Amino acid sequence: MLVDTGANVTLLRTNIAQKLNQQFIYMAPNIFLKTATGEEANVQGKLDASIECGARQFQHKVYIADFNDSCILGLDFLREFNFMVDLERNEIQTGGEEIPSFSANIEFPKLCSVFAKEKTVIPARSECLIRGVTKASEHFKYAVTNSPSQISEKGVLIAATLVDLKKETILVRILNMDNKPKTMDKGAII
Repeated sequence: MLVDTGANVTLLRTNIAQKLNQQFIYMAPNIFLKTATGEEANVQGKLDASIECGARQFQHKVYIADFNDSCILGLDFLREFNFMVDLERNEIQTGGEEIPSFSANIEFPKLCSVFAKEKTVIPARSECLIRGVTKASEHFKYAVTNSPSQISEKGVLIAATLVDLKKETILVRILNMDNKPKTMDKGAII
């Protein structure tokens, strides 16, 4: 289960919802949700679900769609039941109960690099998307690309971007601030 304060609604993956043997509240066809990575997920319907979080059960309407995670607790759920997200302690809190988000004993690497998939020339004073790849650990699912300084030593500005690391290619937006073209060699860290 993923807690996502950026998701407006709570979602349940279709195959899991089907195992509940409850009747979907079907919605108009062709309704899609846009994910953080820009993909569209087809909404199959809604379901009045019982969600167990810590020692409590919560009744909440969830949207049924096809996406990677089994369940996404969205902002609608967190607000309705007065959850607080404590990132420092890696927990969510409600009704005096503190629910660990993940095991604090597990240390995951904090960084992963994105490498240019092919040699790319960035024209002077222009913006473009560069295709990249990563050699991320299996512990990574999503990442935010970010350059440590405003303008990197390469003379380009790299936009912070949320990327889905399960995708074969990662698009990274780069702005060449220089009056000369810049070349990003294949395999170079973006």
